[in-house]
Amino acid sequence: MIVLTGATGLIGRLLAAELVGSHEVRVVTRSPRTAGLPAGVEVVEGDPQRPGTLVDALRGADALFLHSRAVGDAAHDVVALARDLGVCRVVALAAANVDDPLDAQPSRLRGDRNKEADDAVATSGLDWVSLRPSSFAGNALTAWGGQIRAGNDVRYVYAGFEESPLDERDLAAALAESLTRDELLGRRIDLTGPESLSHREMVRQIGVALRRPLRFHEVPAEPAARGMVAGGLPEPFVAAMMTRYAAHRTRPQFPPTPELEKLLGRPPRTFAEWATDHVADFEAAG
Repeated sequence: MIVLTGATGLIGRLLAAELVGSHEVRVVTRSPRTAGLPAGVEVVEGDPQRPGTLVDALRGADALFLHSRAVGDAAHDVVALARDLGVCRVVALAAANVDDPLDAQPSRLRGDRNKEADDAVATSGLDWVSLRPSSFAGNALTAWGGQIRAGNDVRYVYAGFEESPLDERDLAAALAESLTRDELLGRRIDLTGPESLSHREMVRQIGVALRRPLRFHEVPAEPAARGMVAGGLPEPFVAAMMTRYAAHRTRPQFPPTPELEKLLGRPPRTFAEWATDHVADFEAAG
């Protein structure tokens, strides 16, 4: 039995779908009646940030997936409870920047506790793996989807900033392997997409997928940051993100590694493939 936290989020849903059919899967969620998970998945009510509510979910389980945002500051306590209830393996979803100063990790300022999850599994005394992915390809949809649905002009900061976007489906497949394969145990594994791409190039590739002439217009960081905050993003999050962009204007953030291909036994999906598969998400409704 494999227990998943964070199963109603993007990565958790993909992971549940990856595992169900070949493994017994139990997910823990605060809202089981609205979980909407695949048939065959056992759904148990519980709050991953309140470990005492997870006893029923963890009893009889062999492995646990620790989602860093779902468990939050309770990571160590959740892992300790899992160990006490006989769970043998725990796999954490952390991040490639987990060792950066905490205030320089943008996702932390939106609830992720990557450092805590990473530390909790590595010091658990259980069989463990911690995956440290680079930025998700889907971040492009969050950053530019609204502008692309409205027209062909994308205004954003740092056209030349480069990173190696990772298709979320490949991350889910890697997590499934980590939960079931012994040769990965005891490792912190850095995962990236297969190529380093600039903001401008990612927008171009989305345009190719859409068969539209998207144009990237670089805007200054300060007014862009003010606009993001005015649009509802937390100011500390925006500041950390802008600092990250500025630090990698001339050198790629997290250049490609071969780890994902070695783990999956196949080439990872490219950003162009991701864009092609998400054309509908970038098209205007109606």
